[in-house]
Amino acid sequence: MAIITLTSDWGLSDFYVPAVKGAIYSALPEANVVDITHNIEPFDIRSAAFIVKNCYKNFPEGTIHILAIDTEESKDNPHVLLKCNGHYFIGTDNSIFSLIIDSDPYEAVIIDVMQDTDFFTFSTRDRFVKVAVMLYKGAILSDIGKEYSIKKKIELKPSYDANSIHGLVNYVDAYENLVTNIPKSLFEQIRAGRKFTIKVCCGIYKIESIIESYQDVPESEILALFGTHGFMEIAINHGKAASLLGMERDSAVDVYFETEKDLPTNNNANTLF
Repeated sequence: MAIITLTSDWGLSDFYVPAVKGAIYSALPEANVVDITHNIEPFDIRSAAFIVKNCYKNFPEGTIHILAIDTEESKDNPHVLLKCNGHYFIGTDNSIFSLIIDSDPYEAVIIDVMQDTDFFTFSTRDRFVKVAVMLYKGAILSDIGKEYSIKKKIELKPSYDANSIHGLVNYVDAYENLVTNIPKSLFEQIRAGRKFTIKVCCGIYKIESIIESYQDVPESEILALFGTHGFMEIAINHGKAASLLGMERDSAVDVYFETEKDLPTNNNANTLF
């Protein structure tokens, strides 16, 4: 059974979602259509890419992912079919593909498939679904278009030195938890077992420990942990961190690690901590 996922910025109040699902089921009554989300803010490819990147590998290989965010085609933003890690992605190359697959190897083609209507404002229904049906019926990439190299969008990485990491909020989830671009691997590498202070809101709020669960601190307390996505989160137990801290995407998050000059002088101490 084919699995086709849908990710869009349409919301659920208009006809777009049922129209696309109807087109899929008309061509493939046996298909299994899964909604990843339709609550992306209009044209917000960063959030869409973050969500898809962190869930698509949970689907079986061969799944077809339709990306319906900012889909209007142009010379600079062609319609593209991409294959990566055994998954297929159909959408517009507005840089969303590079944000999803990062540096993973891929194959891609510019879609050379005529749509079935004379209207060009609903590419997802009139073209992307047609490509998904072709894939389900056994088409390969070369049947759908010519080889293509996707546009690279450089995702902002944290800067760091021997004693600090300077990152930013990359995503705000529905709970208003703040997901940063600081990976656990980098944090542990620079930390090297040292104590640290995480500063947010220009140092107004400070966090000095990493916990494993939101419930590890009292309600309303600010916390830091590493989520299943592998990045540092700033959150408030049973609270909305983004609103209460006045933070949003691209807000700064800084980590400072203890150095020798920070340690108290104690001639009798045999250990650092």
